[in-house]
Amino acid sequence: MEENRAWEPETCGSFGGWPAPREARAGPSLSSVLNELPSAATLRYRGPGVLPWGALEEEEGGERSIPAFSEASRKELQEPPSPRELPWPMQARRAHRQSQSRDQMAQGSKSRVGNWALLLRRSKEKMREGLRTVEPWAWTLKRIGGQYGAGTESYFLLLRFLLFLNVLASVLKVCLTLLPTWLEGAPPGPPVPDTSSQCGSYNPSSQGLIAYSSQLLNLLSGEGFLEWSPLFYGFYPPRPRLAVAYLCSTFAIGLFSLLLILRRSVSGLKQTLLAESGVLTSYSHRVFSAWDFGLCRDVHVQLRQRLILYELQVELEEAEVRRQAAERTLGQQARVWSVRVLLNLLVVMLLGAAFYGVYWATGFTTKQKDGPLIQRMPLLNLGVKYLPSIFISGVNLVLPPMFQVIAPLEGYTRSCQIILILLRTVFLRLASLLVLLFSLWSQINCEGNAEAEACKTCGYDYKILPCWETRLGQEMYKLLIFDLLTGLAEVLLIQFPRKLFCGLCPGALRRMGTQEFQVPNEVLGLIYAQTVVWVGSFFCPLLPLLNTARFLLLFYLKKFVLFSTCSPASRTFRASTANFFFPLVLLLGLAISAVPVLYSIFLIPPSKLCGPFRGQLSIWAQIPESIYRLPQITQKFLFFLGTQAFAVPLLLLSSILMMYTLALANSYGRLISELKKQIETEAQNKVFLAQRAVALSSTNGAL
Repeated sequence: MEENRAWEPETCGSFGGWPAPREARAGPSLSSVLNELPSAATLRYRGPGVLPWGALEEEEGGERSIPAFSEASRKELQEPPSPRELPWPMQARRAHRQSQSRDQMAQGSKSRVGNWALLLRRSKEKMREGLRTVEPWAWTLKRIGGQYGAGTESYFLLLRFLLFLNVLASVLKVCLTLLPTWLEGAPPGPPVPDTSSQCGSYNPSSQGLIAYSSQLLNLLSGEGFLEWSPLFYGFYPPRPRLAVAYLCSTFAIGLFSLLLILRRSVSGLKQTLLAESGVLTSYSHRVFSAWDFGLCRDVHVQLRQRLILYELQVELEEAEVRRQAAERTLGQQARVWSVRVLLNLLVVMLLGAAFYGVYWATGFTTKQKDGPLIQRMPLLNLGVKYLPSIFISGVNLVLPPMFQVIAPLEGYTRSCQIILILLRTVFLRLASLLVLLFSLWSQINCEGNAEAEACKTCGYDYKILPCWETRLGQEMYKLLIFDLLTGLAEVLLIQFPRKLFCGLCPGALRRMGTQEFQVPNEVLGLIYAQTVVWVGSFFCPLLPLLNTARFLLLFYLKKFVLFSTCSPASRTFRASTANFFFPLVLLLGLAISAVPVLYSIFLIPPSKLCGPFRGQLSIWAQIPESIYRLPQITQKFLFFLGTQAFAVPLLLLSSILMMYTLALANSYGRLISELKKQIETEAQNKVFLAQRAVALSSTNGAL
């Protein structure tokens, strides 16, 4: 028809430059121009079948149809593009280029070794991709990060990591401790009371008919039927192979935990250094480089938008605090530091009072638990036994909120406040645990006096603690159980009733039903529980298995609490702080937990009436005794590893490698600084040239 006839190009010019229809336009179409943009390369992330930019404007007989694009995408997936075309960082492109070159060399060599290496490398890549696809709770964590920020997501990431650690520790304990106990024969029953023994007698089994209430109390305290069970140290018989496996399982758990935590800390350190250096904290990076063009669904887009919003919010808050700190006068600086000194003195006083209370509660429990009045009242007896755990949990419940009130008064940024709260709370929790163990040790070894009457015969106070390893395991067991019960009680008796009650009220009372997810307290609760497990895994071998079930329950409980009763944090903190600092605090907990375990292994004599090391001068004495049973060449090699002839060269070699690494890092740092200065100079040159171009154009216009 005439009205549908295409306009002529000459006619376009006569109407003031109106655009011509798509059928008559000269030059490239809109879709082809858009497909030349760098952002069009992100279509490879979307997978086959996704239309390119502007493809919806094409007609059926246009340049490119949907089936044609699908066919092209299929060919593109079959033929891998060159690294230069991939929208990846330089490091990923370099790794991809190296992988392609290795594959080409292996295919060109046509040797059996090269083909096997290529097959093995591809199998590793497929296995890594498969493990990434079956990663637990991936979508849940992404949803949490989008709705509540990266800080809240870091708590659940740490919880998943600790769950994996406990699963690994449980497997090691079962394979190296529980299975050998039954493979070498059925373990013997409880020891028979022996009046001729110099170290007294130990009879953990209960006599007579036991009431149901007593069984429930024994389940909570770890006594009675649980005391002589695979749960505790005293159950395992004195067999040489079992003793070595028992000790090796403890060292293996510590070594694997150390390596995995270091690996996680190093990966978080890279993000922290980049974030703190200012390279990735500029607003231009958030605006122009933070978006993922591979997102397809609306829910993913909304989550990514919220995550960028939280990151910008953190940057703006910390920039405001730094600006205020830079504008302070000398008098204001003196006032701020005076306030900080006074607040830190208050924190030290609170911590000292808490530690003294834990020490007193432990001594009171040991002295009064066998009293006649307490023995006649089961609930009072349970309360006395749980008194150290109750006091530690009470202190951990009261003091961290006070630390949260104190931290904003010191004038630090949000990330620094989180670090301070974490440091004070972790010191409170872990030091309280050490005070509890110290008070128990002072009772075991008569406060370090080996010549005391109670410790002179057996090396420990056998009258109060005939099997002191099981007693330490029971204390760790009670700490873990009580921590779980307090968490459940807080959720079921405080958070949910408050949400339900405030939900029925109008106005401001309704808003009181929602609360913010307190990341520092929750993270320190995880680290405290894991430290208790590390300490108690030697004295209570199945404690990692119990903690695995506890963390699994805790994940779903905290997830339900987060989505039902919590609101997004009004003040968030940087994700890089959580990714590096949380594993660092976890590493500190591992180091602190190693102190009591190593002290018990090397310095305190084992119990003479229970456990796999009974009859030894020390727990470690079983290792040299087992080495003497090996062949002569193996003995010489193992003993050589403990001599100075091996230790001194190893120390020198480690020092040389460390100095070389430091020198290399310093040289790279200087090179990076020079490159940054060069980039700044180039930016200044471009600004200068742009200003001159504007000036020249304005001069020409005036002429």
